[in-house]
Amino acid sequence: MSSGVDVTFAVPYVHRLRVTTNVLESQTNVLLDLLEQSGDAPARVQFWIDEAVANARPDLTQILRTFVSKNSDRVSMASNIQMVPGGEDVKNDVHILERMLKVMNAADLDRRSYVIVIGGGAVLDAVGFAAAIAHRGIRLIRLPTTTLSQADSGVGVKNSINLFEKKNWVGSFAVPWAVINDADLLSTLPDRQFRAGFSEAVKVALLKDPALFEAICDQAERISQRDWSACGPIIQRSAEWHLKHITRGGDPFEMLEARPLDYGHWSAHKLEVMTNFQVQHGEAVAIGVAIDSLYSARKMGFDEVHAERVVNCLLDLGFDLQHPMLHDSKKLFAGLEEFRQHLGGRLTLTMLRNVGDPVEIHEVDQSAMQESIVQLTEIAAAR
Repeated sequence: MSSGVDVTFAVPYVHRLRVTTNVLESQTNVLLDLLEQSGDAPARVQFWIDEAVANARPDLTQILRTFVSKNSDRVSMASNIQMVPGGEDVKNDVHILERMLKVMNAADLDRRSYVIVIGGGAVLDAVGFAAAIAHRGIRLIRLPTTTLSQADSGVGVKNSINLFEKKNWVGSFAVPWAVINDADLLSTLPDRQFRAGFSEAVKVALLKDPALFEAICDQAERISQRDWSACGPIIQRSAEWHLKHITRGGDPFEMLEARPLDYGHWSAHKLEVMTNFQVQHGEAVAIGVAIDSLYSARKMGFDEVHAERVVNCLLDLGFDLQHPMLHDSKKLFAGLEEFRQHLGGRLTLTMLRNVGDPVEIHEVDQSAMQESIVQLTEIAAAR
């Protein structure tokens, strides 16, 4: 005798995105309204800050203390404000994750407590992972401090650290309690990091929104000069497209073969590792998007004019689309297998037939891909 039953069920999630200009001082009500009290007690909060942000904003810890003291009837600090290294350093050391968990445990955080993390994408990833596995999930509120995390990863449902020299090998899917994209938190961002987020905006526009792609290309020079009237709407539209894909795309936890939002990422992830993260994520994505656009023109029927417009748009935004490691084909193309392994099943990449018209492929013509890399180098060198 044997028996079995398969039951399909859905878990209701709410993904909360807020857009503000100064949430920690003049618009504190936005954050307060997200903090539910536990019974009659104020919401218990533990703050985590990216060290690079804290160094650029030495007033930040006092601003947070003032926020809590002025609203002590609604919020209390569960511990001292915590600092973690920024960039990939926080994701490359598993002992930092262990320290996070020890601090969360020592503060007696529970599932109705809040971890509020203020930082770039790597810090959001690492602190988010700790919050996701502590008690199987502590409420997480992200305040992204880079254009990259505001336009893309900050509104995602992924948390992770790096291991075995592989990006995001250890991680979880967990919907954040809320994400607050605050313009003031970008004010001290260096130009290099400010530029980085717009590669993800180009990517999602190519996949989803031809009008957004045209807007980015038309305003690339203003964006490169940090004209907020150009930058702000692009960041918001990019975030909204990423959010829409996650919540309406039918595969928020990537259970299927494809990762359509990772257009250009197979080479980007590998290039980051190959350069020991000297090429940062947004820069690597710009290179990867350019390569796959030129490859799409060779193999998918993507208009060559559109492909070169992608490259020129990225160059106009200020990205350097050349790197010697691109020509180490053996190592770079190993990224294809690593990309496949991350999901399992067949290799599945997203390419373009047209702007707004993606297509999935399962094989790569490595010769044509190499030719696309050479073409990219030639175009970039000519500029």
